[in-house]
Amino acid sequence: MNNTEPGNVSNFYCHFQEDFKYILLPVSYSLVLVFGLALNSTALYTIVFRTKRWNPSTIYMINLTMCDTFYILTLPFLIYYYADKNDWPFGEPLCKLIRFLFYTNLYGSILFLCCISLHRFVGICYPVRSLKWISARRAKLVSVAVWACVLFCQAPILYFSRIRDVATDRICYDTTSPEFFDDFLVYSSAVSVFMFALPFMVVMVCYGLMVRKLLEPGWGGEGGGQGALRTKQKSVKMIIIVLATFILCFLPFHLTRSLYYCFRYLRQVNPAQVNCNLVEASSIAYKVTRPFVSANSCMDPILYFLAGQDVRTSLTSKRRFQRRKDERE
Repeated sequence: MNNTEPGNVSNFYCHFQEDFKYILLPVSYSLVLVFGLALNSTALYTIVFRTKRWNPSTIYMINLTMCDTFYILTLPFLIYYYADKNDWPFGEPLCKLIRFLFYTNLYGSILFLCCISLHRFVGICYPVRSLKWISARRAKLVSVAVWACVLFCQAPILYFSRIRDVATDRICYDTTSPEFFDDFLVYSSAVSVFMFALPFMVVMVCYGLMVRKLLEPGWGGEGGGQGALRTKQKSVKMIIIVLATFILCFLPFHLTRSLYYCFRYLRQVNPAQVNCNLVEASSIAYKVTRPFVSANSCMDPILYFLAGQDVRTSLTSKRRFQRRKDERE
């Protein structure tokens, strides 16, 4: 369909130049590598060596940080690949692994951010009940389930990703080779719905209810004091950071990728229906948003440092205050 798939010779394929990505992607990936590695290493060190008690938020955050770290360690290969203008020298197994880790990080990050959001939602909207519902053990079980889901759903990437020799270059496909594109489109669409659209809707609903709860005049109770104020501030920070991550990193990528895949498929089915300029524009937009989705590896540690403290301490204090109040009455 484009210059990364020059083996296509059918009349419905478009050929266009995307030389900009040979500068954009290496530069952006290099920045993510430097800042992401520093931030995630600091977060991992703080969690492992400076955190005495792991609460549910800590468990979700360390899984999120590990997910980002695994992806960041693959960036040197992609930097070399795009800087060398789509010439992959590392063999097909590593090509499959790199693409697999990209999508594993993407959807692992989305699901763990969803877990963190649900955890904070329960703590804010159902503070007393959350003390029974939420525990470190359950958080560990949920984390295992998330990893199992992500690895299972991304396993087909190991099949679809492949390399092809073209002239003097060896292409490591971002999607799949042209003959498997129709099957990949079905798979990718299903994954986008179940692992991005649905979690995004859950996060939006949770945050809408949280904001409404936090804006209630009596939220925090008379005994909340500074503890309730700190909890509210941390919750607001978390809402801002997570929504910014979804809206700036994940949403543009999924929208532009869906448009590109759609136009590419329609061009294949009916060349007269979609011209190459439209396919090229959608492809450029998709390539431009790829650094954004990588940038989530830098934003996730910020979530930990600014809003990573659990609300259980303040909630426990609130519960004790309520018990004393009931005893006095």
